[in-house]
Amino acid sequence: MRKLVDQISARLKEQKIEEPDSEIEAQLKKLIDDFRVPESEAKRSVLNHFLKKHGIPLARTKSQKVKIAEITDPGIWVDLEAKVIDLWEPQNETISQTGLVGDGTGAISFVKWSKAALPNVEIGKSYFLKNVVTDAFQGRFSIKLHSRSQIEPLDHEIKTQTETAVMQEMKIAEISEPGKWINLKAKVVQLWDSNSETISQAGLVGDETGSIRFVKWTKADLPELEEGMSYLFRNVITDEFQGRFSIKLNKNSQIEELKEEIEIGTQSVEFNGTFVDIQKGSGLIKRCPVCKRSLAKGICGEHGKVDGIYDLRIKAVLDDGRRVQDILVNRDATEKLVGISLEEAKQMAMEALDHEVVRSLIETKLMGRYFIVVGPRVDRYIMVETINDSLPVKVNEIDDLMSLIEVD
Repeated sequence: MRKLVDQISARLKEQKIEEPDSEIEAQLKKLIDDFRVPESEAKRSVLNHFLKKHGIPLARTKSQKVKIAEITDPGIWVDLEAKVIDLWEPQNETISQTGLVGDGTGAISFVKWSKAALPNVEIGKSYFLKNVVTDAFQGRFSIKLHSRSQIEPLDHEIKTQTETAVMQEMKIAEISEPGKWINLKAKVVQLWDSNSETISQAGLVGDETGSIRFVKWTKADLPELEEGMSYLFRNVITDEFQGRFSIKLNKNSQIEELKEEIEIGTQSVEFNGTFVDIQKGSGLIKRCPVCKRSLAKGICGEHGKVDGIYDLRIKAVLDDGRRVQDILVNRDATEKLVGISLEEAKQMAMEALDHEVVRSLIETKLMGRYFIVVGPRVDRYIMVETINDSLPVKVNEIDDLMSLIEVD
C-alpha cells in the first residue's frame, strides 16, 4: 500500500498537486479492501480522482519504447517490438484477441479489446505495438491494447527468447520464475478433463523433484500425451499463479517420448502450528472455467470477464512459535474442516448478500486452533493434502524445552 501511495503522490506532484498521503491511502483502501478492485485499477482510479478534483485533464504520459523484461510496473504506457508466439481463444466478446508475444528478453501475455477496433495479429509475425498499457494481476505482468493503441507490421523479424537462447534443461523443483523457456524431462502423472476447446490436454507431470501442472494448447497441434509415459518437453514456458508454477506447451514446443522411465518424487512436508490469519480470498470464491484461477469482480486476468464457477478454499497462515507458513486448503478438506458444504456456503452468501460471511465462519471455526498439515511445498505455500488437530504445547513442556536450551 505504501508503494502505491508514493507512486500516486509523485504523479500528483508532477502536476503541482499536494494531497495528504492519508487521503490517498483512504481512497486506495476503499477500492482494494472494500470492493476488491485490483491494485493496478485502484491506482489509476485514485490518480484520476485527484486529477479530476483539481481540474487537470486526464492525459496520459508519453509512451516509451521498452523490452519485455523492462516491464516492472502496471499502468505504464509503452511501445514494444514483439513477435506473436501464441493466440488463445477469447472467452468473452469484449476481447477480440488474446495470447502471448515475445522478444529477445522474454514473453508476456496480451489482451486486445474488441472496442479498440484494431487489426488482428497473426502467429509468427512481428509487430510494433504502440501505446499499449501494462497491467499486473497476482504479480504477473501483461499488456492491454486499447483504442489509443496502434499495431504496425514490421519489415524485419523479432527473434524471441526461444530462438536466441539455448534452452536450459531444468528439474521441476528448480523452476522459480514465470516467463522462462525451458526443457523438461517428466512423466505424465495425471490427465484432467478439459472444459475448453482451447486446451487439448491439461494435468500434472512430475520428476524426482516434484510435480507441476501443465496446459497444452489446442492450436499447438502437438501429439497427445498418455498417463504413465515419460517425455522430453522442449521449449515450454513457465507460468505462475498464486505461488504455484505451471508450464505451457504452445506452437514453439516439442514433445519427444523417452525410453527411460522418470521416477516421481513427492517432496511432502509437515508443519505443526496454530491458525493466526485467514487471508482474503478464503471461503466462497469463483474460478475461471478455463484456467481455474480465482476471479476478481468477475474478471480473470487471462480470459477477461467470464461466468465463474464456485469453489471453496482456505488461504491461511500457521505459526509454530518460530516461523510462519502459508498454506492452501482445497474444497474437500475445507468442507470437512469447517463442516460446511459448497452448496451450504452458497446459500449462506445468498442470504447475507455477502460472500465474506463464509470467510468469517472459517475464522470463527479455526483461528487460534492447532493443526498438523502435510503436503507438497510449492513456492511459499504448503498445498495441504491432510490436516489434523494438534494439541498446543503445554506449560510444563515449554519449561522442559527451556531447560534443554539452557543446557545447550
